[in-house]
Parts: sequence; C-alpha cells; structure tokens
Amino acid sequence: MRLDKLLANAGLGSRKDVKALLKKGCVTVNGEIIKNGTMHVDENADIIKVNETAIHYQKYVYIMMHKPPGVISATEDKREKTVIDLLPSDIKRFRPFPVGRLDKDTEGLLLITNNGELAHQLLSPKKQVDKTYYAKVKGLVTEEDCNYFARGVRLNDGYITKPALLRIIQQGDVSEVEIVISEGKFHQVKRMFLAVDKKVIYLKRTKMGKLSLDSQLNLGEYRELSKDELELLTKS
Repeated sequence: MRLDKLLANAGLGSRKDVKALLKKGCVTVNGEIIKNGTMHVDENADIIKVNETAIHYQKYVYIMMHKPPGVISATEDKREKTVIDLLPSDIKRFRPFPVGRLDKDTEGLLLITNNGELAHQLLSPKKQVDKTYYAKVKGLVTEEDCNYFARGVRLNDGYITKPALLRIIQQGDVSEVEIVISEGKFHQVKRMFLAVDKKVIYLKRTKMGKLSLDSQLNLGEYRELSKDELELLTKS
C-alpha cells in the first residue's frame, strides 16, 4: 500500500495534511525518514511512525450498535438522521455501512462495518443467517399462530415466508413474543403478524446469527466487536 494512503486511512488527516507531515520529515519507516508518499509499504511488517508514535493500520472496523428508534439504517440521507451520523469521525473514516437494515421505528442490534464480503455473507439468502427479535404485539398470540409461522406465512403481496420460530413469552391484549426469521423482507415481522390480524407495536432485534446485543449498550450506544464476537459472527 502507498504510504500516503496508509497514513490517510489511519486517520492522520487529508491528503494535504499527510503530504505536510511527510515534507516536514515527521514520518519514518523502519527508522528511516521518508518524504515520498508514493513509497509502497507493508502494513503488516514495516514499522511506521509519525512523530515517534507507531501507526497501527486497521483495514476493517466492526461495530455493534444498539440502534435507537427515529434513525434510519443508511449511510447518508438529506432529511433523516442515519446510524452513521451517530458515529465519531475516527470510525467514519473507515466509510462503514449498516449490514442490512432495521426499520426507522425498530431498535436493537445493528452491525456496522466496511467489510463488504462479510456483509454479503450475512445477508445472502443462501446462508440463511437467523435474526432474533423481541416484539410486543397488539392482540392475543396463540399456538395456532406459532404453528402457522412454522409452516411459512403468506404476506399481503402473496409471498410465502420461510418457516419461522415464534415463541410466546406472555399472552394478553398485548402479547410478548420472540420470533426468529432467516430472511429479511421489507417490514417482514410486522407483515407476518398483520397476516394473522395482529399489529406489532414494539420491535427489537436481539440477535444476528450467534451474535447477541450487548445488554450494557443503551439506545444509540455502540462499541467495536471483540475477537470472540467477530468469530461468532463469521461462523453464523
């Protein structure tokens, strides 16, 4: 990788800022002052320092966010606040994007990364990565509903969903349930309940594959995944 690109990707400023650092002799590679930004370096082997501070190159970023309601799962929008707007500049410089999407009024686990290959694997219909939700549903959810979900639900456009696991936590005028689906059609969970004449009034994603939402994260908070969590995700 070119030295100037590596330094810019490491958050040391714009190309102009990096060029100024190089010109001033602030950058060393393996102990030698380098002023030529076009020099190619090995980010995994060469020791790169700026003003005697070692630079550790990071190609990918993996963020777990507890998405709050009221923001959209997009990288940018002219009218609405996006999940990327909630991140600081040192993460934004990686140009991350949300993996899949949660509805504007839905909260819960959202993975944000710049690793397109991993995102593709998690979203690919062939992989059938499970997504687990907790929901409050207006209406009495029954075992009959559970059996219907297990067979596949016919949505309002005629599409029949893949089998889903519906577990009743509490029955009542407002029922509490957990639902596990392996696909992500538009408003799918809400539309599945509409198909049985019930309405979702609260929805929260709690798991994606084997990765669970950190219970310590409040709405709008985020953190990087641990190595163990990343391994869970790649094995989902």
